[in-house]
Amino acid sequence: MQRSRRRIATAVSAVTASLLLSLSLAATPAHAATHNPIVFVHGLSSSSSSWDEWVADFKADGYTAAELDAWSYSWSQSNVTTAQQLATEIKNVLARTGASKVDLVVHSMGALSSRYYLKNLGGTAYVDDFVSTAGVNHGTTTASWCSWLYTSCAEMYTGSSFLSSLNSGDETPGAVSYASYWSNCDDALTPDTTAILSGATNVEVGCVSHTDMNNDHGVYEQVRDFVE
Repeated sequence: MQRSRRRIATAVSAVTASLLLSLSLAATPAHAATHNPIVFVHGLSSSSSSWDEWVADFKADGYTAAELDAWSYSWSQSNVTTAQQLATEIKNVLARTGASKVDLVVHSMGALSSRYYLKNLGGTAYVDDFVSTAGVNHGTTTASWCSWLYTSCAEMYTGSSFLSSLNSGDETPGAVSYASYWSNCDDALTPDTTAILSGATNVEVGCVSHTDMNNDHGVYEQVRDFVE
């Protein structure tokens, strides 16, 4: 009789342990990130496909597809609206990967919505590293061609009220690590040094065109080393 009771108790314990293990596994994200996930933000008149080469490079260097989020948005809308959508995108990435923070890698006008998110929408709590490539951080006069067509472009024009507010006070808020990579022959940025951020690691990469800044392999290697 005692032996039967012991067998029953052992069986109950085994079933209980199995149930607890199942519950524990169910509460764990399907993929636990081994790197900070990277969210890529493109610029004006572009899309997520502009990051294809760097996504492939990061995969070759050990990142998984789940850790690389090349995101598309409507680039004609206000950078404020884009920043709000970016906040939602980042929360979704964190939930999907189980990570606590992401790294933001941005190109051109993508720097504006991303920096707005960091400064005004609590983004510094969810971002570890911020990397701007050819970022229009202080505006450019070349935006005159589209400033009357698109809200986002008007905000990008040198001296806009959007830029004045974005760059007032601390340009690199929070405990985020900031870097800005810029070219000395970027025809889309006037002047080239508009990309420089106070408080960031600012790196002049030499003569790389504006459109090549986020697919150039030499720039990629520097960005990869910074976020790792």
